[in-house]
Amino acid sequence: MTLRLLQLIVGLALFGAGCAVMVDAGVGLDPWTVFSQGVSELTGIGIGWVVNLTGFVVLLLWIPLRQKPGIGTVANILVVGTAMQLTLPLLSTPDSFVLQLAMFLAGVLLVGVSSGIYISARLGPGPRDGLMTGLNARFGWPIWACRLGVEASVLVIGWLLGGTVGLGTVLFAVLIGPVVHVSLPLFDREQRRRRSLGTAARPAPPMQVAPEAGRR
Repeated sequence: MTLRLLQLIVGLALFGAGCAVMVDAGVGLDPWTVFSQGVSELTGIGIGWVVNLTGFVVLLLWIPLRQKPGIGTVANILVVGTAMQLTLPLLSTPDSFVLQLAMFLAGVLLVGVSSGIYISARLGPGPRDGLMTGLNARFGWPIWACRLGVEASVLVIGWLLGGTVGLGTVLFAVLIGPVVHVSLPLFDREQRRRRSLGTAARPAPPMQVAPEAGRR
C-alpha cells in the first residue's frame, strides 16, 4: 500500500505539471482545462486552484449518483491542481509556434505517462471519471455518450469564458488515448505480478475507466 500511495502521489503531481506545460504552450487545451482556464480568467483565481475547486464540486455530484470516492479520488482533488499551480511560474510560452507545439506535445506525453502511473496505483478514480461512470450506472447511458456530453459542455462553457481552444485541443483528443494505452502496462505492478505467477487467483483492484487527462 505504501508503494501504491507513493505511485499515486507521484503520478498525480506529474499529471499537474504536464497540464501546466500544456497551458503555457498556448496552442489549445483539453476540455476540462479549457473550463478551468475560463473560470480562472473570469474570477482571477489561479487556474490550478480552480482545478482543485472544480474537482471538489464534481465530487459533490457523486452524491445523487451514489458513487463512493476512494483515496485516489481525494488525492486527485488535492494534488493535481496544486502541482499545476506551483509549476506554472517556472514556465514561459515560447515565441515560435513550432516550439509552442513541441512544448504542448511534451505536455501531452507527460500527462499520458503520469496517467499510467497514477491509474495503475488502483486507489480510486478521479472525480471527473467517477462522474462518467456514475452517469452510466445511474441512467444506463453509454460511457462514450456520458463523456462526450459532459466534456463538450465544459469545453463550450470554458471557451465562452475565455479558455484556449485550438490545435492543441484536437491533438490532445487524438494522442492522449494511445499514450496512456502504452504507459499503463509499464506501471501496473499488479498485472505484471499476476502474469509472472501465471495465475488469476486473486482479482486485481479495479482500474479507472479512463485517464483524467486534463479533466480539470
